[in-house]
Amino acid sequence: MRAIEITEPGGPEVLAWHEVPEPRVERGDVLIDVAASAVNRADVLQRNGFYDPPPGTPPYPGLEVSGVVAEVGADVEQFKVGDEVCALLAGGGYAERVAVPWQQVLPVPDGVPLKVAAGLPEAACTVWSNVFMVGRLRRGETLLVHGGASGVGTFAVQLAKALGSHVVATVGSAEKAEQVRRLGADEVVNYREEDFAEKVKADVILDIMGAKYLAGNVRALRTGGRLVIIGMQGGRKAELDIGALLAKRAAVHGTTLRARPVEEKGVIVRSVVDNVWPLVAAGAVRPVVYAEVPMSEAAEAHRMLDSGQHVGKILLVR
Repeated sequence: MRAIEITEPGGPEVLAWHEVPEPRVERGDVLIDVAASAVNRADVLQRNGFYDPPPGTPPYPGLEVSGVVAEVGADVEQFKVGDEVCALLAGGGYAERVAVPWQQVLPVPDGVPLKVAAGLPEAACTVWSNVFMVGRLRRGETLLVHGGASGVGTFAVQLAKALGSHVVATVGSAEKAEQVRRLGADEVVNYREEDFAEKVKADVILDIMGAKYLAGNVRALRTGGRLVIIGMQGGRKAELDIGALLAKRAAVHGTTLRARPVEEKGVIVRSVVDNVWPLVAAGAVRPVVYAEVPMSEAAEAHRMLDSGQHVGKILLVR
């Protein structure tokens, strides 16, 4: 089969469409003929040499796919050949086929085209696990989403709004602000022009920036607030005012999804199918697709992501 290999750490030009070995299907695996994958920030980190895949994972980038089940392992009863599915991966999605533990496979939600479904698993599992399972966001509370125009951000805005929360998002341009408002954000803060910590008081904050926003995030938390950090785009080390945290009786959580054990991912996946997929099928939450790029041209898709101009997901289609 063919897959996108990272020939060496570097820019988008290091991504190459090569012949590679077929995946091996273990007893608990589902083999998927890939219809599409999606580009995530973690793929860029891997391309640059900063985020190696977990041991035993294919070396190709790609944390999510959609496609058709081509084979199932001897112990798999939950899926059958011919099923249209999408899947959460630890890596290997930029390929014609991928083998994934059955626990990380999801049915394609009703009403979602097969290729478009590739943009759902990573965002849905990230948002549901961090905002609702860890952050415990409740109806009527306020969620602050940093990077509201990203794939995760656009999903978080819609899901929190659909479940009855007041939603605030940060973005970097007036154009993105308007698009995020159309997705349901009640307030939008342009971080290039305004200090979000002066404008927002939130019960839960979903943060992709890390160090750069730590002090501001603590200031923006309400009493009993929960800050959930899922990225380090703004650096990894910062000073934490513990006094301010104690005064607010607040909590700071740091989480990742990729390296979790299969069993933990399976719990998240099943919860997403039960709680999120009905909202997707009803149209209350929808995947936001910025562009579809042939998988063999993954370098161009990475250039789009690197530019920061996109809103929603960039798909790699076959």
